[in-house]
Amino acid sequence: MGKFWAVFFTLTSVIIFIVSWMSPAMQWWFPGDHKAYSTLGGKIDDLFYLILVIVSVTFVGTSAALGYALWKGAAIRPDEKVWFSHGSHSLEVIWTIVPSAILLFIALYQLDVWAEYRMKAVAKEMSSASRPMIAVAEVTARQFEWRIRYPANGKTLKPTPQPDDVYTVNELHVPTGALVSITLRTDDVQHAFFVPELRVKQDAVPGKMIPVWFDATAPRSYELLCAELCGWGHYKMKAVLVAQSEDDFEAWKEEASARQFDDGYRQPAE
Repeated sequence: MGKFWAVFFTLTSVIIFIVSWMSPAMQWWFPGDHKAYSTLGGKIDDLFYLILVIVSVTFVGTSAALGYALWKGAAIRPDEKVWFSHGSHSLEVIWTIVPSAILLFIALYQLDVWAEYRMKAVAKEMSSASRPMIAVAEVTARQFEWRIRYPANGKTLKPTPQPDDVYTVNELHVPTGALVSITLRTDDVQHAFFVPELRVKQDAVPGKMIPVWFDATAPRSYELLCAELCGWGHYKMKAVLVAQSEDDFEAWKEEASARQFDDGYRQPAE
């Protein structure tokens, strides 16, 4: 029975190694067609695969060592004297220092990505004349929908609603080719703004207005979800983020404004 477990743990390590090696090519880890459709999303994916390599190597090595130890133990004859150890101070120091060094390396390595994802000063540096940051909309989460408020064309987004603001529900439009920002808030409980294919995720916290910035590199529709269990209707909180060229975005906003302020009156034909 001892050799069975030795073979089991050895085969497990081999299977884990093969799965980890195949996963990027087979697109098993990420939603959609695997690709991140944002500049920062690509960097987040790189961090994911770095951690995947570290964890996989550690797991495979540990499982292989366990399988070897079980195999050697199962091969011991009943009358054979075995070696017994109370432990090794040197080994304990090594397996304390090495994981600590790996965790410190990961913490330092991801600082630049975290800064681009969360620090306003770095976000301002990321914007430029050729790639400006545009305050697109205020996104308000509520049970169980997303309400979006846009400024009228030619105007900037204000903290408070304006008479000519444009509103949509569960449909967020943004221009491609620019670093866009939204102001995220909630009307009731805690929600989470999550666009998987852009690798964008941010909690909406009651009483706070939280800036979120990202870019969309391809003009297409992306799934927008709530990633926080926010009540019995949480499953219904699905929306769409539509990325389109800047001209198409402005044209859509003009059309949405016209529909919103249309009173239905038509001038009688003479």
